[in-house]
Amino acid sequence: MVKRGKIGSLIFVAATYLFLYVPIIVLLVFSFNTEGFPSPWTEFTWKWYQELFHATHLWDAFSNSLIVAISSTLISLTMGVFLIFYAAQGGRIGRFLTLFYANLVIPETVLAVSLLGFFTLISIPLGLVTLVLAHTVLGLGFVIPIVYARFLELDQRMTEASLVLGATPMQTFFKVTLPLLRPSLIATGLLVFIISFDDFILSYFCAGSSAQTLSLYILSMLRSGISPIVNALSAVLLVLSSALVLLFFSLKTRTRIF
Repeated sequence: MVKRGKIGSLIFVAATYLFLYVPIIVLLVFSFNTEGFPSPWTEFTWKWYQELFHATHLWDAFSNSLIVAISSTLISLTMGVFLIFYAAQGGRIGRFLTLFYANLVIPETVLAVSLLGFFTLISIPLGLVTLVLAHTVLGLGFVIPIVYARFLELDQRMTEASLVLGATPMQTFFKVTLPLLRPSLIATGLLVFIISFDDFILSYFCAGSSAQTLSLYILSMLRSGISPIVNALSAVLLVLSSALVLLFFSLKTRTRIF
């Protein structure tokens, strides 16, 4: 009876993984099909990848997504470091952490509409600037709680030893505390970058007509008919995202920051 239960659990897990990953495998396979999607398999080709790398508008959208993701990640991490520096000097920020958790609890659609209303209220034209600001707000919801939790786990005796040996509080922070926080900063930065690069809802509400991210460009392509270039692009992005996710979880396992 126990053996049957184990077999049933194994079948259920296998079926779940097949349901999740078979569509991705189909997408990868048909990105090499000569015919447009959806069509039966006919012949292997690199044609769609060649057209992908000659699609100027697509790469413009890709560069916009890259700029927004990198900028919002760097700003989020910088603000996180400043907040930790304030906490290291004796500032009490624990009671304010709930403000940053709100980004994770509130539905992203509500956050996007709220930011759109705020940008309209203070007359900021929608574009790359508003996209960076919106994604930074989202990124802070991950950076602050994670890095602050790691900061609380640090051995305070090392900080005290640095101060006793004559280092200033600023020297102690940048030469002792910050190096100890570096793995968590890198791992959190990778997480925020992936979330920002793939984000659609904030981009849809806060981009306006002057800027177009990759997710918005793919939506416009899908509205006019599914192009096989989307399959090729998805395959490339899947490889890049998988590499970043593997790197993130490698750092997470090695440093045990969560």
